[in-house]
Formats: sequence, structure tokens, C-alpha cells
Amino acid sequence: MPPVILRSNSPGETRRIGASLGRHAEYGDVLLLCGDLGAGKTCLTQGIARGLGIEGYVRSPTFVLVSIHRGRLALYHIDIYRLENLAEVLDLGLEEYLEGDGVSVIEWADKALEAFPQSCLLVTMVVDGEKERLIRLEPLGERYERLVTQVHEELSKSTSPSGRN
Repeated sequence: MPPVILRSNSPGETRRIGASLGRHAEYGDVLLLCGDLGAGKTCLTQGIARGLGIEGYVRSPTFVLVSIHRGRLALYHIDIYRLENLAEVLDLGLEEYLEGDGVSVIEWADKALEAFPQSCLLVTMVVDGEKERLIRLEPLGERYERLVTQVHEELSKSTSPSGRN
């Protein structure tokens, strides 16, 4: 399945895309978020949390590295921005989260893609104007093809954000 590219015109739309991902997420899902500073990775994760039924504010765990939130499924929100190299990422022992009872969302995953499962959803976020973002959903594995299809179908039923292939 080719990647699906969604356009978001606001933080609210980015959270809405995330909420759809959260609603369709399943036990054991791994979402790898890539993109420059300010691309909207944490905003998308806030939406994922909402879609998982998590209440309260979700902030980037840049200094604590991992935040755990409880909802329909647990959300393991991991931020590896401050880590210097692959060895530091591997030393974190992320397996307990990646193989845990919830959904793992890793910000800055492009710093250490080798540390994560080959079967995952690779999400690349690109700034495209002052408030616009392009969100590229690349499913790596059958489970994630289903996830992207479900999200794309749900979002296509409304007028925005628009999906492009």
C-alpha cells in the first residue's frame, strides 16, 4: 500500500487526525513520528490520546523520555529528542513499552529507526506554510495497512482534512 498524505490546516485538524489514529489503534501498535521541531508531533499525539479516551493534557516527555497515559489502551508516549545516538536509545529498554499492553508513540523516531520494530506506522510530518502540515502515513506491515485504511476512510467522510495519495 502506498503512503497516504493528509493535509492539516490547523493544530485542531492535526489533533483530529491523531484522534482517528487513536480510535482505530490496537493493542501493541507502534507509531513512529518523524519531523522537524514544530512540525506537530506532540499535537498529533494529543489527538491520539483523545482517540484512546485519555483525559487531561498530554505534553511532550522530552525531559522524562517516557510518559504513560491510561485510556481504552495505555499510551506510551516516548520522546528521544535528547538522546545522542542509537546506543542511548537501545539502553532505554523500550521493549517493555513496545511489547506492552498499549500503543507506543515515539517522537523523533527518525533519530534511531533501527531501534524499533520493522512492522509499524511511520508518520512523517512536514511544515507546509505557516499553519499547514503534511502528514504522511506510511504503513509498514498488514496491521498498519488496515489502520491507515480505517483512518483514511473515516477522515474522507468529512470535508477536511483532505487526503491525497
